[in-house]
Amino acid sequence: MNVVGLRARPSSLKQDLMGNEDDEDSRPWRRRLLSAMKLKVSLSGVTWSSVVRVVVVFVLVVMFGYACYSLPVEKILKDFLVWIKEELGPWGPVVLAIAYIPLTVFVVPASVLTLGGGYLFGLPVGFVADSIGATLGATAAFLVGKTIGRSYVISKLRKYPKFQAIAIAIQRSGFKIVLLLRFVPLLPFNVLNYLLSVTPVPLWEYMLATWLGMMPITFVFVYIGTTLKDLSDVTHGWHDISKTRWIFMASGLVTSVILIAYIIRVAKASLEKALAENGGMDGLDFESPGLPIIADSSLSLQRPLIDRADTTADDLV
Repeated sequence: MNVVGLRARPSSLKQDLMGNEDDEDSRPWRRRLLSAMKLKVSLSGVTWSSVVRVVVVFVLVVMFGYACYSLPVEKILKDFLVWIKEELGPWGPVVLAIAYIPLTVFVVPASVLTLGGGYLFGLPVGFVADSIGATLGATAAFLVGKTIGRSYVISKLRKYPKFQAIAIAIQRSGFKIVLLLRFVPLLPFNVLNYLLSVTPVPLWEYMLATWLGMMPITFVFVYIGTTLKDLSDVTHGWHDISKTRWIFMASGLVTSVILIAYIIRVAKASLEKALAENGGMDGLDFESPGLPIIADSSLSLQRPLIDRADTTADDLV
């Protein structure tokens, strides 16, 4: 028996196997298999929740665009108010309050509903329905921004540099800052709902501060609604109003405006003081790539959004 030949065979077999592996690398089916495995690895970070989130945000944006450019929103709201007046009876204020939710989520101004509430139900009932409805709508937008719309909201924060100092101050004085923001027209109401959703302010503080902070402006709109002669005046101006009614309405409106102006002045001073005390007025560079409140959307919602603050700029406003 040739022992040497037998001992030499394992090494030759090993070479044959290695050679076969090299040959298999060039086979088309093997290349396709490796490509499929690489694709699977690259997609492993994509979850169903992220896909659903993107789809929902896309659908909301499309619906909002369609509503803004295709639908006669004011006419629809006027017809809605007529329906409340003629069909719902005592359930009218409840339905009016609920109607704020979709309008606020889709960033549609709800002043028509506020005026209509004053016209339909008067100052006490209309004011309660409108203030609760506005708070419910703001809360719904807040929750949408905190969940499915979080990544999108964070991507838009660079358009509102003033909000960066506000977000820093909210970490320490959430209720106070939100309350003052509702008094001071620093940012649009519907935009502010979403911007606040990516800050660490607790939900109950946000709701209470929003409800209290919007009371003055809600009162003014409801009061104006009580002076309207017909529902058509809500969307098409005021006609056939007597001089006495004009004087009464103007005097009440001037008084309300003076009161609102005073509240805004005091609130603005308090807001600036709060921002300064919390370090929000100094030490921020809005042009730097590392914005202080930009955070990864995959982080826990309970984790504070603000991680750090740069120290290069002199002033915020």
